[in-house]
Formats: sequence, C-alpha cells, structure tokens
Amino acid sequence: MRDPDAFLASAAELLGERGFTRDPELMAPWLTDWRGRYAGNALAMASPASTEEVSAIVRLCARHRVPIVPQGGNSGMSGGATPDDDGDALLLSLRRMNAIREVNADSRQTVCEAGVILQNLHDAAAGKQMRFPLTLGGKGSATIGGLIATNAGGTQVLRHGTMRTQVLGLEAVLADGSVFDALTPLKKDNRGFDLKQLLIGSEGTLGIVTAATLRLLPEIGERAVLWAGLRSIGDARRLLLHCEARAGNHLEGFEVIPAHCLTAVLDHLPDARRPLASEHAWHALIELVAEEGATDGLSELAESILSEAFEAGTIEDATIAASETQAEQFWLLRDSISPAERAIGPAMQHDISVPVARMADFVQQAVPEVEARFPGTSAVAFGHLGDGNVHFHVLAPPNVVRGEWEDGEGKAISAFVHDLVTRWGGSISAEHGIGQMKRDELGRLGDPVALAMMRSIKQALDPQGLLNPGKLVPLAPEACSN
Repeated sequence: MRDPDAFLASAAELLGERGFTRDPELMAPWLTDWRGRYAGNALAMASPASTEEVSAIVRLCARHRVPIVPQGGNSGMSGGATPDDDGDALLLSLRRMNAIREVNADSRQTVCEAGVILQNLHDAAAGKQMRFPLTLGGKGSATIGGLIATNAGGTQVLRHGTMRTQVLGLEAVLADGSVFDALTPLKKDNRGFDLKQLLIGSEGTLGIVTAATLRLLPEIGERAVLWAGLRSIGDARRLLLHCEARAGNHLEGFEVIPAHCLTAVLDHLPDARRPLASEHAWHALIELVAEEGATDGLSELAESILSEAFEAGTIEDATIAASETQAEQFWLLRDSISPAERAIGPAMQHDISVPVARMADFVQQAVPEVEARFPGTSAVAFGHLGDGNVHFHVLAPPNVVRGEWEDGEGKAISAFVHDLVTRWGGSISAEHGIGQMKRDELGRLGDPVALAMMRSIKQALDPQGLLNPGKLVPLAPEACSN
C-alpha cells in the first residue's frame, strides 16, 4: 500500500458516512465467517450503493494497491469472503446494492443487483406469478452476488441446474475499475469467449459481480412432497431411478437423509415431528411439481410412484404431505441438518461430488473407511443424491476441544476424504466453492494443466493480485517453496 492515510481520506470522501467506515463495532460482525472457522481484520469497510461507486472505489484501490475482499451475505461455507489477519484489505460489502430493477413475466427474466437477498427475489417473483428456480437453506441471508460468485447449487439442481444455468446476463467491476456490462441476454451470441461464465464461480478473484439478469419460470400450480423410509442408500438410488423414469420433468428435488441427521434435527428443533412413525436407516425427500394448467394427475402420479416402489421392495414406508404446511415442515427438516449437526459438536464438513451413478456406492464404502481410519468419529452423508453431490460430514469423537481438533486430526480427515473423492473421479467442491478453506487442497489434488490455466487467467485480469487474495487460486509450486 502506497499511502494508507491518503487512501482512507479519499475513500471516505468518495463514499460518505453511509458507505465507508472504520468503526470496529460496525465491522466486527463481518470479519468472521458464519461458521466461526475464519476470522480476519480489515483496513476499513466500504458499502457502495451503485455500480458507479463500486467502480470508483476499485479504481482507488488499484491506484493505492489496496487488496479488496468482496462480501455479500457472509453466509459462505469456505471462508471465501473473510479477510486475512494482516488488516491491509478493504472489505467491500455489496449489501446496499439490493435493488430488484425489473421482474418481467413476459420475458421470464429479472434484473437485480448483487446485494439482493435470495428470499426477497423469491418474493418479488411470486408477486408476478413467477419463480426463481434456485433455493437453499440460507435463502434468508445469501445474496445474488454471492450465489453467482460461488456458482451455488441447492435443492433444485436436479431439474434446473446450478446458479450458472440461471444467469442470462452479468455486470461486474474488474480489477482496474472498468465495468464489464453484459446484462442484456442474447439467445445466440458467438462473439468469442463467454466471459460471463468465466466470472461465475470465480469467487471475486477475477471481478466483483454488481448485477445480473436471471431467468424466471412460471409459478408452480401444484406440488407433491413425499417422504420415504429406506433400508440403504442403495435403495435410495433405486428409488431415484424409479422417480426419474415415472415422473420425468415433474421431478424437482430428491434429497437423502440418514437416520443420524434426522435424529439430530429432531433434537435441535423442539416442535419438529418425525414424518414416519417407524425408524429407518435412510430417508428420501422427494418433490414433484406441475406448472399452472398442467396439474391434473400429479397426486395420482405421486401415489403410484410410492405404491410401485413399495411393491418392488425399494421403500419400507412413505407418506405424502397432506398440506403446504406439512410440505414446508418436511423441507425444514432437510434445511436444518447443518445447524443441527453443528450444535452437536465439531465436525469436518465436506461438499463433494462423484459421478451420479457412483454416489451411493461411494457413500457405502467411504463411511466405514473413514470411521475405521479415524476411531471415534462418525461419518454421515446427506443431500442431493440426484446431482451426485452430498455433504459428507465427519463428526468429532466426544469431548474434543473445538478448534484444536479441527486444526489437528480434522485436517488429516479432510485430506483423507479428498483423496477418496479424487480416486473416485470426483470433486472436492461441488457447490460451496473453494475459498481459503480448500485452496491448498485444490493445489495438491487439482490437474496441473487446469491450475496453470487458472493462474494465467488470474494474472491477466488481476495483475496486481488485489481481488480477494488468498482465495480459490492455488499458489504456483515455486511460490509455495519460497
């Protein structure tokens, strides 16, 4: 940094009292990630209210060589929006940029700014009899910019794809302060590289997303939410194939939940109730939907799917939500797994994927292998079986010291899990991003050619290395040895 005092004075003048602060109390909540795993310091916090202000503050940072850590809802899972301990970086909050500029039912599109909270977008779309086809447990805090920066997934990927699929156009500020304006969506555009796709999933290391054009769908006319009890995750895989064959495009979600996770949620939520009277080793949460005007027969389809699966011996018991309230209660059980597991004690949480057809086999083999390698731990897998993505948590033995265990045996556990996933041809990050948590593991396990390409792109677009330093892009081997 060339002249901190000059930078701070210029930044304060540029953004004013609402847009710039060095107050430790105001900054403190945003300097630790929501899981409490990463904490850092910042030179100041900027909260621009427009793309023009983002551009101006980034230009100022480039001139003074001030690193920038972009942040949305601070709900990320990999420490990707938390500054380091140096205190030299500017924390750039996009939360004031929360305007939904347009919701167009005719074109089935919306234009919104990076700080829009996902739940608010859902509500705005519903007001136009439309919906945004991506949801997740953190929808009350996650922002559109953060979801784009991490290429978030959620529970509807099976039918609608990840955030990448939802983005039709993009606006972002690059490292020199210039504005990449590609908000206008084109069905066909063959003018070279699709640069917006380069920025999606780049975790703020190549540019700062300020707005996006997103696709919308007509609102759901009817849905059926099913809960099934199963003997094994292998049966869950067979049930998934059965649902895909019978329901086709009506199948919107298929989540698997082991008994351990359901018990943890029931203990965590005082008013929660078990969906089935009997206990089962595994559970499947299934959602079927039909758009307005095409709802005839959805209930009968749901009943026949379960009846056929029961006759085939695939499921042990099942029920269909009798109301919207009960359907939401089923989904609350699924969405509450992570906080319920966190309440139990320390755990190493892994967001992994393997080829869809191999996921059930992977879980069946990996769980006992991890528990045998690390006695006293308990491994659980839950999530998006139809996407080939599960959240693979390894819970600590009783009475360990939180923090010490994660930094000791926890790191060895994660390395072991990532080695397993890599051998199965999978990914160590399916939907949560790399951040700082998995950057070194990506460097250890990633394809050298792909890593070299990432570093080259980073160097080309951010030659000073100011955008979200220490995140996503692994250091080159020669840098690690110095």
